[in-house]
Amino acid sequence: MLTCDICREEVMLEEDMKTHLLLSHLESDLRCPLCCRSAASYDELCFHVTSAHPEEPQRAQGPDHLTSGCSAPNAGGGDSKRPRTSGSTWDTDGEATPTCSSGRPTQTDTSDGRCSSRGPETRPESAGSCNEDRNETTSEQLRSSSRKGDANSPNLTSTVPVGPPLTRPVLPERLLSCPMCDLVCSSSFILQEHVELHLQDQGSDEGNHSDTPPAMSCTEHYVPSVCHTLLHRQSGGSNHTAQTSSTCPVREQRSVSTDHIQHVHGALSLFMTDVCSGSLQDTCSPAMTSAEASCLSGARSFKCPMCSSVCSDSSSLQEHVELHLDQGAAVDGAGSSDLRLATQLQQEEQRRRREEAQQEREEFRKLQKQFGLDGRGGYRRQMERTMERAVARGLLAPADFHCKRAELMESLSSGADDGGTRTQGVLRSLSDFYQTEVRDCVHVWLSADTDHYCSSGGDKGWGCGYRNLQMMLSSLQSLDAYTPVLQERTVPSIPRLQSMIEEAWKEGLDPHGASHFDQRLQGTRAWIGATEIYSLLTSLRIRARIMDFHQPTGPGDTHPCLFDWVKQYFCQSSRSSRLPPRLIQTSLPPLYLQHQGHSRSIVGLEQRKNGSLCLLLLDPGSSSSDTGKLLSRDTISTAIRQIRKFPRSLKNKQYQVVAAEGVLSADERQISILNSRTLRAERIP
Repeated sequence: MLTCDICREEVMLEEDMKTHLLLSHLESDLRCPLCCRSAASYDELCFHVTSAHPEEPQRAQGPDHLTSGCSAPNAGGGDSKRPRTSGSTWDTDGEATPTCSSGRPTQTDTSDGRCSSRGPETRPESAGSCNEDRNETTSEQLRSSSRKGDANSPNLTSTVPVGPPLTRPVLPERLLSCPMCDLVCSSSFILQEHVELHLQDQGSDEGNHSDTPPAMSCTEHYVPSVCHTLLHRQSGGSNHTAQTSSTCPVREQRSVSTDHIQHVHGALSLFMTDVCSGSLQDTCSPAMTSAEASCLSGARSFKCPMCSSVCSDSSSLQEHVELHLDQGAAVDGAGSSDLRLATQLQQEEQRRRREEAQQEREEFRKLQKQFGLDGRGGYRRQMERTMERAVARGLLAPADFHCKRAELMESLSSGADDGGTRTQGVLRSLSDFYQTEVRDCVHVWLSADTDHYCSSGGDKGWGCGYRNLQMMLSSLQSLDAYTPVLQERTVPSIPRLQSMIEEAWKEGLDPHGASHFDQRLQGTRAWIGATEIYSLLTSLRIRARIMDFHQPTGPGDTHPCLFDWVKQYFCQSSRSSRLPPRLIQTSLPPLYLQHQGHSRSIVGLEQRKNGSLCLLLLDPGSSSSDTGKLLSRDTISTAIRQIRKFPRSLKNKQYQVVAAEGVLSADERQISILNSRTLRAERIP
């Protein structure tokens, strides 16, 4: 609790104490009407007038007619008997003059009947005019008393000296209180800026909380009647001069709208315009307080609250601020259009990204289906479905279906291929053909005996890599150099090859390739390539090399370097100085040739009389019947055209070749496993 040192009143907050001191003591101080002395109480003022001014006419009428303003003294003796009421004083004509809430009288403007405040805190020139009016009124009363011959009225002509009008010294600067909070300031300009900030904050609060508008503090505190009068006049109120209550009748609601904030802003701007132009006396209500009247004495320069510009009058300031607001509205409009454009662009970008993501998912599913990673099952499941469709079409009898299914299960359990797609004796037939029939070839190189394996119903569309691996293993098993490492004399089936590759991955070979397949091949239709062939051969202790022909090296996107390297591979078996024969049957295994989407096996090479080279390729995509034509003397001359590939026939961008070149020792095998952690092919060129 805070206690006032003057009147001992107790308040709760420091802001309430400041308001109490301002309204109860600073603005309500009593001043002598004949000099500039102030008194703390009415009795002290009466004592001062009686002792310091005994010769003045007010002494005869008693202290009940003393006021703290500049009102005229009462000259009528009969009127002095009237009772004095609160909030009014009696003029010389016996009529009540309304006073302000602080106890000061107001001076009546007889020209239009409106009142304006003339308290002690008005400007010095107003105080001087007030003293002159007082002297003139006193002289007029004396002359009137002499003419009437009133015996009860004393003759004051000889007792009241007539001198120059009294002048008052410059009073200390008055403090102005904010009508919307407890702030007290000394300048009307600062007060206007402060109130405008209140209105701006209330406008922002309304925009942020439009659903639940907060209560306004302005309706809960005292609002000066000046601002209320202006607001009522702007709103078209008729009884704006009679409203003196502390709650504004225009703003009885507790929520604030944007139109009301603009209305208050315009009223305050008009109020400051009247302050600077001196026309406040035409707009103030009779209940104007001294704090409101002190707004007349403000600074002559006005600073823009939105920038550092200084205006000379309020009209210029108002126009300047309106330019700011218009510019801000234009910026807000441009900003909203930019926001709409940004939102539209963002929505289009999000829609485009969704479409791209959907397209990417579809392409990924297609790739999964193409490479056998879509979870549709592996070799066994596809073989069973193929036989079921054959039975449904009438191509396979139910009894044959069960027989073939039993053979399939036996093959899968043993791990050996059933030989249903194998064609034997192809290289022997080619050797006989080149010895007797071909006359346009200078040299022909053939690999070791190799069986042809074609795709079946269980691996059609994805098993070419496994079939070429079966061709290479069939040739390696026929060579004595690889007998120590190839104990099994049967060619593994496709599911068994998948299991062998997984075992190679577990040993540490090609970890990147293993992660690509998620360490699993069995039960899938996943394609394999050169790296998986290399991993399997290395795990079997067979030295393997990967040659990468990564770009075309000849005209028309051909690969002459590939043909030259194949020639060097087959020529390594005959290094004698003698001229090689026309047909060279080597003991080298076939080469695994991989390109995008397919793989084949190189089993020989032709060198024509014009120096051109031609590869002999066995394709797992060729059926057993087509490959069987190479075994007949009647059809081999025609069927051999299907296996001849000239440089103009190989125009893929990249080719990879896997070659088996001997047996690895245990240490060499371990080194190869370590090197395969970063598996790199030999790039040519």
